[in-house]
Amino acid sequence: MQLFIVKIQNVKNILGLNVCIYVICIWTYLSTVECDQSNVRNSHTAGQRSKFFVSRHPSFLDYKIIKKIGEGTFSEVVKARSLKDGKYYACKTMKQPISSLEQANNLREVQAMKRLNPHPNIIQLHELIFDKESGILSLVCELMEMNVYEFIRGRQQPLPDSKIRLYMYQLCKALDHMHSNGIFHRDVKPENILIKQDVLKLGDFGSCRSLYSKPPHTEYISTRWYRAPECLLTDGFYSHKMDMWSVGCVFYEIISFSPLFPGTNELDQVTKIHDVLGTPDSSLLQKFKQSRAMHFDFPPRKGSGISQLIPNCAAPSLSLLYQMLAYDPEERIASPFHRENTTVPHHFTGGNTTVPHHFTGGNTTVPHHFTGKTLPCLTISLGKL
Repeated sequence: MQLFIVKIQNVKNILGLNVCIYVICIWTYLSTVECDQSNVRNSHTAGQRSKFFVSRHPSFLDYKIIKKIGEGTFSEVVKARSLKDGKYYACKTMKQPISSLEQANNLREVQAMKRLNPHPNIIQLHELIFDKESGILSLVCELMEMNVYEFIRGRQQPLPDSKIRLYMYQLCKALDHMHSNGIFHRDVKPENILIKQDVLKLGDFGSCRSLYSKPPHTEYISTRWYRAPECLLTDGFYSHKMDMWSVGCVFYEIISFSPLFPGTNELDQVTKIHDVLGTPDSSLLQKFKQSRAMHFDFPPRKGSGISQLIPNCAAPSLSLLYQMLAYDPEERIASPFHRENTTVPHHFTGGNTTVPHHFTGGNTTVPHHFTGKTLPCLTISLGKL
């Protein structure tokens, strides 16, 4: 701007036409310089972000990348600060490009999050960012402090029973909300359960499926350590009950700080389950549609029992664990919350704990596994998924 003023002063006595021409030339020059500098800034910013977004779409530039916080097979997650509202978010960017915004909106994960929000125990979707040129899609979600795996890793002192009940109550409410809306998660594990100031939320809906879709489903689903017997023994003949098995495994891990069934492969996973729960009899095994890759001639094992592994576990929690980890999915508990009279079970409250209103939608009473009082039943119409 100083150069512009100096030149105007030097030519102020020249005839009007020449002055105008000179001024226009100077203005054109300065505009060009400013554009070049702006391009350099934008290029530098885009270069910083291309590691994650590979895009110069204006919407992407509304966020400043802070750090990478996670990566999976199909996506990468970064912590980012919005330049519009100053808040921090978790931006999940898909590695596989997509062809259109319509395709983005039809992704199961996006549909599920739109249907399930808002809920106090489901990760909230803030916005979608789609770049037409590159096909890159990002889901901008609320940011939590850590996941359950990070929360329990390296801990020495056991968590108070009241805190364990509070976390499990929230996780079961999230799952109950999903199933009530016709969706099952299929990948419940500590890494997909987020915590912030004792509020627990379920996230990562990339593997979710409609409750009403008919089997066989995808065979290799869920992370191995949290995979239900029906997922291991059959070629995709499982239901939403697999989620409750996974929740039981997470429940045990929050209590003990160690995985319950850390199998090294499919067969070892089944062996680890039988070591604890015992080998099921032939009549139960015959109920499963046998996988082509799995033989059912398992050596008989009595099983140590879960109670031997966590001898100090409170009786209500142990009872719920056994219901969640029933080998037969038909015998496995579908939800701790009864549809007709949704009480907060005594397992989650020990009979004397009140759950805060932000976990119950304003009704601070809690079901008997967790106390014995009534919560309103959530009913939502179901669309296609």
